[in-house]
Formats: sequence, C-alpha cells, structure tokens
Amino acid sequence: MKSLLITAVKVILPGNEFHQQVVDVLIEKGKIMQIANSIKVADKNVETIDGTGKILSPGFFDLHANFGEPGLETKEDLVTGTAAAAAGGFTGVAVMPNTQPAIQSRAEVALVVNTAKGNIVDVHPIGAISKNREGKELAELYDMRQNGAVAFSDGNKSVQQAGLMSRALLYAKGFGGLIFSHAEDESMAGGNKMNEGAMSTYLGMKGIPNLAESLMVSRDLYLAEYTDAPIHFASISTPEAVDLIKKAKAKGLRVTCDVAAHQLVFTDEDVAGFDSNYKVSPPLRTKTDAKALIKALKDGIIDAVVSQHTPQEVEFKNVEFHIAKNGIIGLQTVLPLLVRAGLNEEQIVNCLAVRPRQILGIEVPQIQVGALANLVLFDLTKSWTFDEKSNKSKSKNSPLFGQTLQGAVEMIINNNQLTKND
Repeated sequence: MKSLLITAVKVILPGNEFHQQVVDVLIEKGKIMQIANSIKVADKNVETIDGTGKILSPGFFDLHANFGEPGLETKEDLVTGTAAAAAGGFTGVAVMPNTQPAIQSRAEVALVVNTAKGNIVDVHPIGAISKNREGKELAELYDMRQNGAVAFSDGNKSVQQAGLMSRALLYAKGFGGLIFSHAEDESMAGGNKMNEGAMSTYLGMKGIPNLAESLMVSRDLYLAEYTDAPIHFASISTPEAVDLIKKAKAKGLRVTCDVAAHQLVFTDEDVAGFDSNYKVSPPLRTKTDAKALIKALKDGIIDAVVSQHTPQEVEFKNVEFHIAKNGIIGLQTVLPLLVRAGLNEEQIVNCLAVRPRQILGIEVPQIQVGALANLVLFDLTKSWTFDEKSNKSKSKNSPLFGQTLQGAVEMIINNNQLTKND
C-alpha cells in the first residue's frame, strides 16, 4: 500500500498511550511510522485522509461468521465473505465449521487457511467438535489446532451429549484449545421457530423458551467446572444465561460469552410480519431480554459482540416463515446496530476489537510507532445505505437491506493493504 497520513483522528484503545487523544498518524509500508499532534510531510505521494470527527482503533475481529467454503460457496465464499468483513471494519474473522464437509480435520482447516492467505482480512477457522457436527464422536481436535484452528464448535448445532461435551472440554484443555458452546437443549426447543412468549401465542406459533438456552448453559458450566476447562458461549440471547455466566465468573470459572448484534436491537415483535429475515438461531427474544443483554454488555458480563453472519440463498429465505432457514448477513451492519443499541465508542472498540482477540489468545494490535498497522477508521455519526450497491456478500438476507444506517466504516488497513468504503 502507498504511504498514508491520517490527520486529526481520535484514537480509541483502552490502555494505549494515545487513548482518547486526537493525533496525526503516518503509515508507511504497512507500518505505523509516526504519531504526533501534527505531522507535516513533503512527499506528494503520501495520501492524506482527514480524520476529523472520526475514530481510529485496532481492526474489528468477528468471533462468529459463516462463509460456506468448502462446499456451500453459493451462500458465500472466502472472497466475498472477506470483502463483506472488510466493508464492516473487520480485519479478522473466525469462521464456523457449518460447511460441507464440515471443517473437521486438518484438510479442511488447511484449505481455509491457504485459500485466505494474503487477504487483507485474517481468516481463522473454527474446527468442529464432533465428526460431521453430529454430536456423536470427537473430531480431530489436536490435528486441527496444529494446522490453524483457533477454537472448536459444532456451529449452529448444540452438543446434546453431556459425556461428549465433557470429553471435548477435557481433551482441548490438554493442548490449550477452547470449546465454543451453542447453548440450546433440543428437547426443550422442540424444533420450534421463534421465541416463546406473548408474541408466539398471538401469532399461533410454537415457541422456543428461554429455558432451552439456560438449561444448556447451566449444564456446560457444570462440565467446565468439573473438567477445570475454559469455555465460551456463542450468541447467548437470554437474561437467564447472563445471570448464570455472571455467577460462574464470580466463582472464578474461565468462562466468556458473546452476543449477536441483532439480538440487541431486534425483538420477537419484529416477527409479527412473518419476514423470514428475522428468523435466527437463537430466536429473537423480547424487548426486556434485549435491554438486559445491552446492560450485560455494558457491564462487561458479555465479553464480545459478533455478526453471526449467516448468508442464505434467496430460495431458502423467500418462503413461508416456518420452513425458511435461519440467519442474517451481519458483517457490514454490526457497527450501525451497536450505535442503535446505544453503545459508546470505547464500548464498541472493546467488544469488537479487544475482547474477541483476548478470548482466542490473539494479540491485540497496538497503535504505536513501529507496530504493524491493523486498523479501522470509522465514523459513528455518518449515514449510509445498505443496498445492492454497498452489499459485498453473495446473499442479501438482512432485515436492514434497503435501509439508511448510522455508523459508517471508512476503511481498514491490515497486512500492508488498504480497503476503503466508497
């Protein structure tokens, strides 16, 4: 990338010497060369970007994206997935094993790692806990870890066998691996399609109770305590789960969790129009639940926010609600949803850039002279339209499609590359 000077930009990175300061930042050959109150450059080849009113932070990192490759490239491949990630401010993504075949051995992990090599967005595969994500037999966890898997999950499937989950926690602990739990008791969820409550009764649809999640969170916390292993809960959606995790943290258990951005803003009331773009797993809960999730995020009980980017072809979404597939494309709309949820700049950077990397044991990029530039420049007040022109994904299953949103990513820098949003 060419040399770049970002002027009068506000740095947000808790603990950094320039945190909350307005500075100029000079970047050359992908490295931060100078940070000062004012930088003058004589070289006309240096591109200058006015950072007035904008924020500079480490690039965002998503703990939960679905890209489809290998096998489901019609939904999303690594090229379009990373393009959507870059447009959303993400310089790193962890991709779930919801593929065909599942990311369940060194072969699939190596495929993802090698295909994504050299991209502006760092792609980190999450390996399957069980073979074919069936919840019956452990997959090759250690082999996958050796080839680049950063964690293990059965993706959008919950491990129903307590014995298998216990063995996974114990085995992964032995080599420093981390298990992600998708917490849903299938016998309680019953294959139902939305949140159980007043709205499901009004619509005449069978619901999934909050208990389906909190039962599984409770079980997995007991297993993590029994095995003395770390555990991460992916995309929690209920105050009951938050309360259990809060108590577990107070006891000293090594537990972390994240929430999908759409769970903070959308609720089961949005399902009233039977728009299948609001059909997700876990289902959208009540307004009270969403408020509790936002509070838990601000209080630090919920560690991170994820996109839960789940692209689907039109034939899987443009159908009746009860047979439509779950999922929202979310990589490009996380920032606007957090603005809408009322998070401030420091909370946004913490839950999108800092904590996700800390959960995986990945070094948080620093904003200091000599550091490699891994940065996002964004504006919390700027508006943009999410439509055919701005959408980088192969799919367009989002309830925000066609809307004007507040909170815009201007550009990202990583791996000596730069991508701007028009």
